[in-house]
Amino acid sequence: MTRSENPLLRTTGLPAYDEITPDQIEPAATVILERCREILRQVEGSDQASWQATIEPMEQIDELMEYGWAPVGHLMSVANSEPLRQAHDSVMPGMVQMGLELRQSEPLYGHLKQIEAAADATQLSPTRRRILARLIRNAEQAGISLTGAEREAFNEIEQRLAQLGSDFSNHLLDATRAWFLDLTDATAAEGLPESLRRIAAAAWAQAEENEGGTADPDAGPWRITLDYPCFGPFMEHCRDRGLREQVYRAWITRASTGDVDNSPLLREILALRKQKAKLLGYDSFADLSLSRKMAEDQAAVQQMFDRLLQAAHEPARLEMEELAEFAAEQGHEGRLAHWDVAFWTERLRETTYSFSEEELRPYFSLDRVLDGLFGICRILFGITFVRADEQAPRWHDDVRYYDVIGEDGQRCAGFYLDPFSRPQTKRGGAWMNDCIGRSVSASGTRLPVAHLVCNSTPPVADKPSLMTFREVETLFHEFGHGLQHMLTQIDDRDAAGINGVEWDAVELPSQFMEYWCLHRPTLMAMAKHYETGETLPEELYQKLRQAKTFRAATQMLRQLQLGMTDLMLHSSYDPDGAETPFDAERRVLSITSLLPLLPENRFLCSFQHIFAGGYAAGYYSYKWAELLSADAYGAFEEVDQTDEAALQSVGRKFRDTILAQGGSRHPMDIFREFRGREPDAEALLRHSGLLNSAPAAGSRFTAADS
Repeated sequence: MTRSENPLLRTTGLPAYDEITPDQIEPAATVILERCREILRQVEGSDQASWQATIEPMEQIDELMEYGWAPVGHLMSVANSEPLRQAHDSVMPGMVQMGLELRQSEPLYGHLKQIEAAADATQLSPTRRRILARLIRNAEQAGISLTGAEREAFNEIEQRLAQLGSDFSNHLLDATRAWFLDLTDATAAEGLPESLRRIAAAAWAQAEENEGGTADPDAGPWRITLDYPCFGPFMEHCRDRGLREQVYRAWITRASTGDVDNSPLLREILALRKQKAKLLGYDSFADLSLSRKMAEDQAAVQQMFDRLLQAAHEPARLEMEELAEFAAEQGHEGRLAHWDVAFWTERLRETTYSFSEEELRPYFSLDRVLDGLFGICRILFGITFVRADEQAPRWHDDVRYYDVIGEDGQRCAGFYLDPFSRPQTKRGGAWMNDCIGRSVSASGTRLPVAHLVCNSTPPVADKPSLMTFREVETLFHEFGHGLQHMLTQIDDRDAAGINGVEWDAVELPSQFMEYWCLHRPTLMAMAKHYETGETLPEELYQKLRQAKTFRAATQMLRQLQLGMTDLMLHSSYDPDGAETPFDAERRVLSITSLLPLLPENRFLCSFQHIFAGGYAAGYYSYKWAELLSADAYGAFEEVDQTDEAALQSVGRKFRDTILAQGGSRHPMDIFREFRGREPDAEALLRHSGLLNSAPAAGSRFTAADS
């Protein structure tokens, strides 16, 4: 195959997802790495130290990786296969090495320091000064000052961590798709909603070993899997407590045994991260991670933990007492176990608000939900959307592509939407990542394109995707990330979109968008019965709003538990000591958990966010940014929410600050410009129904000075 024929070597248009095959990866990587090193040598050998001579050529390397390597990583997440894994793993060490060569180039670092020394307000824009400072810091945190054995050890750690992260993710995917429970007795399926029966029957019929067999949603057989659109509803509705226990125990022990056991990877990952931090002069990996974040130190994060824990713990305890009393009244005997909580929570919700999640599903078909999402984006941000599947190479028939049209009628961005669960080839969860980043150069403007990936309930037979309300919120959430990527107005790619945004501020737009799911005009525009077209009854809408704070303290406690566990594992925990990561986790749970942890619990083996994602020593970011997003949404609550003109005015300001400015400025400065002040925790506590239980003093948000 010639260079021109290899789709991974093209650098214009959209990635050729429909043409990429595993055998193309290694030859493409060889060419890309060679070209990257040519560019690096040219920069290193130049006697000029300027933005144009030093940093702009580095953007050419970014573009090569954007087209030639990033699509491979994307396909690993959404179209995983054994040949793809082998091809990916064969070239990954070379890609990691290239990244180290870039960040550890002493001539390049010297040029950056020269630019910094010479730069003043007339030479570089504030955005470029911020980019320059980040590039210098990145080099320093990539071991530029290390020499000899220390440099060699650092590089070995980076290579090993990259491989361990890939292994962790693959193990979890394999473990999730390997486990199943087949139900053949109709009594075992009693209570399961129609949507779950359809999913489970389809899963049984599609299994390779059942080829040619048929499954009926009403009569079975049904295959229960650990894919969340199946697992979640099963735990909420299965009346057979023994089956719930069996499925729950499988869930909490995923990827913890046999060939897919992530247990030994946990300690090794934590140990290597600690060694890396020590080599760079930090006391812990948490300190290294936080040096790049808005919070900047553990004290600021702990202050947030303490405030929210104090507000949530007692209400959460009372919520658990209420749940136990309700279950006992309904005939449950003995103490509640972990596999009882979701089931009785859903029964309590049905009793308290006279509706169930399943009752809402028919009103939330994917196309109707997109109508509502696109409608509020038009009002707030002045953008419209045009579906253009035929213009975009796609990796699966489920995938959609949309052009984003600005107020001037011109295309300003695009995005892929991969909405449905595919447990055999697609990892769980939901995420947004870059497809193409915005940049402006002599060759023109590259418009941003995003990947938006969810794992919502797929369509089955003649029924469309009918979403739970939580799946609706997840779609809005990921779209918020996409909006920050797509609506950026920054021309320098290193600060455009989410690039350069401190990690604990990057969730602000995503969590902000979740609030619009309950905005009445938005909800009523999308909540249409998929068969009759009937709008969601007003009574159900009011109940849905009232249920927003249902067991909110318990939910907050769970998020705090995850964040505190993450921070502890990356700070005070000693991976070389006698204590296992699971033992360390129990210390946090002794403070935050309302039920005793099961001895066999191995949740950490599936905690992909911190062991194979970008949230190591940063999971607290969800709560940190939720505080910011709640206060940002407060600006819209201060106007008439039925007045499109009023919403438009505030929406344009949000667009032109939070969404447009990306990583060009410190997030606190951008927030102050939008809100006119620093954030306050009151909005988050109010939306969570916990304002009265919070400590009276100290509500003003505090963070490191910008």
